[in-house]
Amino acid sequence: MHGCLPYPTSHILRRFLGGWLSLILVLVWAPESQVAAQTHALQVHPGLEELFVDPASYGLLEDTTGRLTLAQVQQPAYAARFVPGDKAVTNMEHPNSAYWLKLQVKAKGAVRRHWYLELFDSHLNDIAFFPSADAAEGVYTGADRPLATRKLAYKNFLFYLPLKPNETQTFYLRLKSTSKTSFLSRLRTEQSLAEHFQAEYGLLGAFYGVLLIMVIYNLCLYLFIGEQTYLRYVLYVLSCSLLFLSEDGLGFQYLWPNQPYLNQVVILGSPILLLLTFSYYARQFLDAPQRLPRYDKWLRVVVLSSVGVLLLDAVWLHSGWGFWFYLLPYGMLYYAAFRIWRSGMRAARFFLLAHALVALSVGFLILRKLGINTFTTTATVYSMNAAFVIEVVVLSYALGEKIKAIKDATIRAQAKLVKQLHKKHLAQDRLVEQLRQNQELKDQLNTELEGEVARRTEELRQQSDTISAQNRELLQANGLLALQAAAIEKLNTDLQRDLYQSQTARVLSKEVDFGEFSRIYPDKDACLVYLADLKWAHGYHCRKCGHEKYCDGREPHSRRCTRCRYVESATAYTLFQKCKFSIVKALYAVFLIHTHKGNYSSQELSRVLDLRQATCWSFQQKVLEAMQRRRQAPEFHQHEGWTHVLLDDSVPVEAEQE
Repeated sequence: MHGCLPYPTSHILRRFLGGWLSLILVLVWAPESQVAAQTHALQVHPGLEELFVDPASYGLLEDTTGRLTLAQVQQPAYAARFVPGDKAVTNMEHPNSAYWLKLQVKAKGAVRRHWYLELFDSHLNDIAFFPSADAAEGVYTGADRPLATRKLAYKNFLFYLPLKPNETQTFYLRLKSTSKTSFLSRLRTEQSLAEHFQAEYGLLGAFYGVLLIMVIYNLCLYLFIGEQTYLRYVLYVLSCSLLFLSEDGLGFQYLWPNQPYLNQVVILGSPILLLLTFSYYARQFLDAPQRLPRYDKWLRVVVLSSVGVLLLDAVWLHSGWGFWFYLLPYGMLYYAAFRIWRSGMRAARFFLLAHALVALSVGFLILRKLGINTFTTTATVYSMNAAFVIEVVVLSYALGEKIKAIKDATIRAQAKLVKQLHKKHLAQDRLVEQLRQNQELKDQLNTELEGEVARRTEELRQQSDTISAQNRELLQANGLLALQAAAIEKLNTDLQRDLYQSQTARVLSKEVDFGEFSRIYPDKDACLVYLADLKWAHGYHCRKCGHEKYCDGREPHSRRCTRCRYVESATAYTLFQKCKFSIVKALYAVFLIHTHKGNYSSQELSRVLDLRQATCWSFQQKVLEAMQRRRQAPEFHQHEGWTHVLLDDSVPVEAEQE
């Protein structure tokens, strides 16, 4: 981050355009010896606390060889080639050149405070500051050197100016940078520096505090909710924090002060990492793979290609123009957000708003990278920090709104499901009432039969004296009682069968919960018996040799061919082959999915069966595929039962040989 530059934009623009015009006139009309126009000295006095270094107040000399020494640039041949800073199109245009700056400062009156020269660009690779004509007193530092080479451990570069009263002194700076930049600086006293440090570090602390709060907040949401978008957003905020730490120099000052090589790696790699994490987060936030599947494929190709080109440029080419490759992927992401917003996603409007501010601040940064300082003011220099804070807040709100919309849709689906379950419960209540009436009818019949038996017994007792005469009648009465007892037993058997058939009918009519389903198929053995009867309902045929005779295998309800000894279990060639959970739950899951025609969510299935959602989703896909194959079968009937789906033999299994 650069320092504050309270310099009017209109004034900079006039000087910028005037510098162009003046440079053209000098190159056309003046001989080479007259190109080096005079620069005016900066004047400081006791009542002054800070002073912006005007480009017209220093001379600029480009050393294309990078080998000139202080003694050489002080010679008349090179001294005449110094050009005022406001006459140069770009202060430091060529990354392979060294730039000499000659700065004159005049102290008017007594020097009561220490004056310092502050360079705002913390990415200058190599700096040599000469407070006098003696090269032995030079201060050598830069981003390629450890922080200990700086007299003051500060993110920007500070150089002490040994000013003398009422004297004009000349200071030389030798600068080298691997990227295009501008010479932006300011003279400050120690009092001004202290006030500036307090304000600047306070704002930076608040800025990074907001980022830390958002990281912790969204990370906690991810840990509690499990929504992956929060984790992607945390990675994006962390990569942005790394970019800002490298951009404003705080990372080099506090985190890796003795590792300048790591500092250069972070400077080059953090923008690339930001592009990856931003695309990784934005695509899921916008649901681009679902809403724009074709466009999303091209978007991923462009992002990965841009990352490859940027890595190639950062490691090998060093062209200095790599930032142009960021425009295409960011532009495509913004266009995707615009299309998704137009398609009806309300949360995308916050995405567009937040990143419009970031795009504007990035535009100011690109201009500074190009050396165009027309719009360089305090507001534009700090615009990226302000824009990112606004973006963090807005996107957090947008993410919450998106999750809320998903939650509302889930609640509506649950309400619909509850309504359907309520209807099923009503039907179950009616069935229970019918069973109660059947039970009352049975009790009434038993009471009547008991009364009839008691009456007949009383008659037999009263007619005991005529037993011999009425023996035939007694035998007939005994036969009648036997028939009535048989009728009672048959009635009880019929009632039990009707109850079982009623429960089975309820299963087939989708009106049973897991508890009642478990009473029909109480355990694994009952399910295997049912599955074996279903598989071999038309007789046993060995799948290896076609033999029709078998004996029991080692596993329950498995069958072994008596000819080739091939063993086939009850679950082989069915949907329950290699099933990882209880077959009772699996059987009920097939029943639920089939009876709801595949429209049964894995979340509800997970809740009903008390299984993980991923397990339910995987098994649900297997059942849906079996249903699809069943629909394509020639013997498929639209109203057939759910048990036809069980015998799905799409994945054969090798049985063991005994």
